[in-house]
Amino acid sequence: MEIVSRPHGRNLVKWAADKPDVLVLSADLTGSCEADGFRDAYPRRFISCGIAEQNMLSVAGGLCREGFIPLVHTFAVFICRRAFDQVAMSVAYPNLPVKMFGFLPGITTPGGATHQAIDDVALMRSLPNMTVLETGDATEVESVLDLAYSIDGPVYVRMLRGDVPRLFPTDEPIRADHPRILSLGDEVTVFSSGICTEEVLRASAVLKARGVSITHVHISTLKPFASGLIDQAIRAGSRGIVTVENHLVDGGLGTAVASRCASTGVGRPLVRLGLQDTWSHGAGRAALMREHGFDAMALVNAVQDLIGANLSISLADLGAVRVEPVHSVAKAEAL
Repeated sequence: MEIVSRPHGRNLVKWAADKPDVLVLSADLTGSCEADGFRDAYPRRFISCGIAEQNMLSVAGGLCREGFIPLVHTFAVFICRRAFDQVAMSVAYPNLPVKMFGFLPGITTPGGATHQAIDDVALMRSLPNMTVLETGDATEVESVLDLAYSIDGPVYVRMLRGDVPRLFPTDEPIRADHPRILSLGDEVTVFSSGICTEEVLRASAVLKARGVSITHVHISTLKPFASGLIDQAIRAGSRGIVTVENHLVDGGLGTAVASRCASTGVGRPLVRLGLQDTWSHGAGRAALMREHGFDAMALVNAVQDLIGANLSISLADLGAVRVEPVHSVAKAEAL
């Protein structure tokens, strides 16, 4: 599996070259959010707002009214908790095209509860006019700028930084409200987002080798959540549905899928893997995913419970899986 170093930082400079209306705003986390290259390349289009995230979101709203497209860069918690009122009143209420890039979503940081955005999807999905996206690999990180820029209104992106795996081919960019169907089956449907998709790919490879028929859906648009492909996938899981997310199970992907199940009248057992009404703490990503039960082994256990069988899958089995970039079954004509 290819690992891409700082895909957002490198792509941002190239992408913004012919877009003079694009400004980047930072709250003293410029290097940490990979905006330092933009600052150096286009210093007159870079605004450092200091450690004042509430003010930064208000400034972003004002810049939109002057015809600019501001790209806000900071940690997800500082957008969604510290500046939530400004996001609501200065950005979402007037429906302004502020593009907010929230880094360190969920437990991707060992910084503990103060820095772990475990509720950001729930908060941002609750705001009228807001589009909520989540990147899951380097291809989505590199293509999310085009998508966010094309949306006429505010956008919140759960962004990955640093060394990011490439799970999807470069010719399949992230698309609005268009899930990636990574495998098709008729027993269990698994919905995943963000960093959890790599875990599901690892688990599903072993599960399918043991004879379990799985539909795997990668979600990169958490709002809107209205694609007909989602409804088809829900109906495909005759034995049940599992959601896997780097977030509280309430208000995020699990809640979105539960709402679609209710709206479409599909009665299936639904297992929601993620943080279960708890705060996390400082530790490595793999350890926290294991502790909170949304890694590959947790998915294996959930599927075994749904189908009522012990498949004798070990951690060694999961560790032996080589994850390769996977094409989506869902093409444009599938809409």
